Amino acid sequence: MADAPSLLFICTGNATRSVIAGVLAAQARPSWRVRTAGTFVVEGQPVSWRTRRALESLDANADHHRGTQLTADHLADADLVVALACEHVAYIRRNHPDAAAKTATLRRLATALPPGPEPLTTRVAGLGLDKADLDAAREDVEDPGGGEVDAYLACATEIAALMRTTVPLIGT
Repeated sequence: MADAPSLLFICTGNATRSVIAGVLAAQARPSWRVRTAGTFVVEGQPVSWRTRRALESLDANADHHRGTQLTADHLADADLVVALACEHVAYIRRNHPDAAAKTATLRRLATALPPGPEPLTTRVAGLGLDKADLDAAREDVEDPGGGEVDAYLACATEIAALMRTTVPLIGT
């Protein structure tokens, strides 16, 4: 049996999008090593009531979550870095170029990650992610931050749909 993949989900504040995706990944595959972080975080911040409501709509919770600033150690430990928007991929390319080849948006992974028996790292390497063109209009999961609860619910629904596609592609 192959080692469980180590996944890192990133967004800006590590308060909604990466949290939702990370919780859903951990629920779907408890054996995976799942972490979340953000590119511009208020360290230690719990999720908002709007994010809690969005997670509840998916029968999930992140009661123990606290916002975490992305570090080089997070990236070194990850087999795959899943960004929720192109700006996060661009951040990795600028600030952590060694991790660029294993960083993609969730939407890109849902459409481009090949399934198969090969290890995840091999399949990810074949995508050429460090040089892939970024298309925010097609790849971003919109940040609901500052919006009403309906925006958070819509964001959670969108992420859940993308995760239903992506989790089986990543593996077991």
